[in-house]
Amino acid sequence: MDREYDAVVIGGGLLGCFAARALCRRKLRVALVEQREDVCTGISRANTAIVYAGYDTKPGTLKTRLSVQANREFGTLCGQLGVRFHRCGSLMVAFGPRGRESLTRKLEQGRINGVEGLRLLPREEVLALEPEPALSPDVEAALWCPQVGTVDPWELCLAAAENAVDNGAELLLNTRVTGLRREGEGYAVETDRGSIRCRGLVNCTGIRADQMAELIHRPTIRIVPTKGDYYVLDTGAGKKLRHVIFHEPEEKGKGLTMVPTVDGNVLLGPSEEEAEDREDTATQREGLEFLRRLAARVAPGIPLEETIRTFAAIRPNPYEALVNGETGEVTLSRKSIGEFMVTQVEECPGMVSMIGVKTPGLTCAALLGEHAAGLLQPWLGDPPPNPEFCPTRRRPVYTAELPPEELAALVRQDPAYGRVVCRCRMVTEGEVRDALRRTPGAVTLDGVKYRTGAGMGRCQGGVCTERILEIMARELGASPAEIAKGRRGSWLVKEGGDGPV
Repeated sequence: MDREYDAVVIGGGLLGCFAARALCRRKLRVALVEQREDVCTGISRANTAIVYAGYDTKPGTLKTRLSVQANREFGTLCGQLGVRFHRCGSLMVAFGPRGRESLTRKLEQGRINGVEGLRLLPREEVLALEPEPALSPDVEAALWCPQVGTVDPWELCLAAAENAVDNGAELLLNTRVTGLRREGEGYAVETDRGSIRCRGLVNCTGIRADQMAELIHRPTIRIVPTKGDYYVLDTGAGKKLRHVIFHEPEEKGKGLTMVPTVDGNVLLGPSEEEAEDREDTATQREGLEFLRRLAARVAPGIPLEETIRTFAAIRPNPYEALVNGETGEVTLSRKSIGEFMVTQVEECPGMVSMIGVKTPGLTCAALLGEHAAGLLQPWLGDPPPNPEFCPTRRRPVYTAELPPEELAALVRQDPAYGRVVCRCRMVTEGEVRDALRRTPGAVTLDGVKYRTGAGMGRCQGGVCTERILEIMARELGASPAEIAKGRRGSWLVKEGGDGPV
């Protein structure tokens, strides 16, 4: 591989996919480079899936400006991309004087930031907002925000990737960047598949964005990773929760967050622990027990016995890197950076890095992508708008959402949409097939799961996995032993065997 582009985006998470989409608004040759077999396999795939309103960020910052704007435009964005979005509203609950004082501060801050609809509610109104008594009756007050919503992060990221590709971006999967260097007025991106040359570069490599930047320039920001555990509860629990719940604790430390997902589940978490390994996504007993204790105090009506899965997520916390001019030793600032870091350094014009972008990175991903593209535009010669750019994306078929008459007509046209594969989510063979044929299409079991929901229900793939592997083997022209769950090496079937590994 030896290719040339106007702009290259490294990293196929939410930020990278939206940066590529934004660059395609101009007449540019754009490539999106991802080291894994699919997009949305890093920190983008594991988060609280909340679309924040902007009342919890410092006034006057880029983070606040983008958060408020992104929240207002999120319904339009999801409409363009065919992505489910539920503006359910949020309650930030307090159980004592410290919590109530914090709610008052955030109310005032939110009003300064321009967030609409904020109100402080007394206990009676708080408890009346939930259909069943999920919250503890000891709650004293809550900050109500009708603008908060939830979205599926995989669905959003995949939609951005598809729309970028539809608008001309070239997606280079299984392509690991091994080096960067200046070359004339542009850059050479060395990969394990050959060289890529470009004029502009966007670094969106998530948890390793600092390491990617330091392949070519001095340290400016370093990431210190932390890890958080989560519970996923079945859809029966989802009927007990109507709004996103943020818990403002009395003691110093992290409170509880509970999210009614767009699929009807409840997401509960996260805890917060140090992470020595940036790839370590194993859950911790201590973190899960911490969440159980908090849930018993904050929301005793939420049935944790309906847990169907636990998982852990890695979060990037950015710190300023302080370099000793004599020794070259790097130390970190004492306090982490709260602002969005969309950085450029003098020795690397035409390169933009997003380092340590965390909450509310999902909320602001589309605007951050546009911001990065705007920073590159002068370096790329202010290219004219792309007259063929189309912001909309054809939404996949989800048979469980179709009215009976419409589903019957679809099945008559294509019987594959009438053959149920995943009983928990009522996903059909036709939907699995479509997930494999779209661009980018699924090549792993997780890829099918993220695109269709198959395997995310109560049995967590216990019933449907074998059938999905059969469909994948047929469509991909591969043996089931060649199909991985996720990253390479996570095989499910032995070669020549008759069952799972």
